[in-house]
Amino acid sequence: MSIQNIRKEVMQTLEKNIDSFVDKFLVPIEKIWQPTDFLPNSQSDSFIEEVKEIREISKELDDDFWVVLVGDTITEEALPTYESWLLDLDGVTQHPDNGWAKWVRAWTAEENRHGDVLNKYLYLSGRVNMREVEITTQHLISDGFDIGTARDPYKNFVYTSFQELATYISHLNVAKIAKKKGHKALAKMSRIIAGDEMRHHLAYAEFVKEIFKFDPSEMMLAFQHMMKHKIVMPAMHLRESFEEKGSLFDDFSTVAQRIGVYTGFDYVDIVRKLNSFWEIDKITNLTPEAEKARDFLMKLPDRMYRITERISVPDTKFNFKWMIPA
Repeated sequence: MSIQNIRKEVMQTLEKNIDSFVDKFLVPIEKIWQPTDFLPNSQSDSFIEEVKEIREISKELDDDFWVVLVGDTITEEALPTYESWLLDLDGVTQHPDNGWAKWVRAWTAEENRHGDVLNKYLYLSGRVNMREVEITTQHLISDGFDIGTARDPYKNFVYTSFQELATYISHLNVAKIAKKKGHKALAKMSRIIAGDEMRHHLAYAEFVKEIFKFDPSEMMLAFQHMMKHKIVMPAMHLRESFEEKGSLFDDFSTVAQRIGVYTGFDYVDIVRKLNSFWEIDKITNLTPEAEKARDFLMKLPDRMYRITERISVPDTKFNFKWMIPA
């Protein structure tokens, strides 16, 4: 049987238990929080006063913070790209209403709330140029992204396991900064978004753990492939109006590292956590090639840590079109 067919067979086996994953890692729609739970009530007589309060306390947070929050928001709003990508995986697309399609749609529906609430909050803050933000969002969805996984579910689930944990870290650190500045509503919102991301991370990490039971060597090689080529951030193609695709990502990444929202050390820590969660040191019945892949993965965090220690983050002032000039 070909590698591709084995992958499809494994995906079909996991699909038999997909309802249990939905019940364990996703929240019923009527019970989960919604964006309006964190925003001023437009039907309330106090609506204008609440908006004024948001605008006032938003002045306490500097441009770097708002740049990172804008980037996080835009990334969350690029969901049409992510849903279409996941629905195209081998083993997912046999039928539009199969278990995997059900999971992808339900996961997307939960994620959709994140961009929704953050976008509205940015709008109310008065701190950013919303038209430029909207242009960047449209570009990011239009440009799409290539994460180097093709239609391989093993590689894609490594990616989502990693990326969901990365967004958890990012939103949690945003919450910490906001709380420190007295921005309680934004802090609570970001912390709860982070909680969603952690649930989603645990789900995708569990998918990979299950795959290791059925196809350990190929799963190990897929994990190694993703780590060798590095995880490409969803925001890699960020651009502003009239600019080239991807021209903004390096500046955005520098700002995120500078304020401590997402750093190279976070990347290394995620690799350590994935190695530990999947217990790759204990997996048996590996081919010689997969054994070499495991050795690479076990040594990778320490090697990456030493490299990251030598990297200095510049304090360059960037002029993002997203920001309203002071």
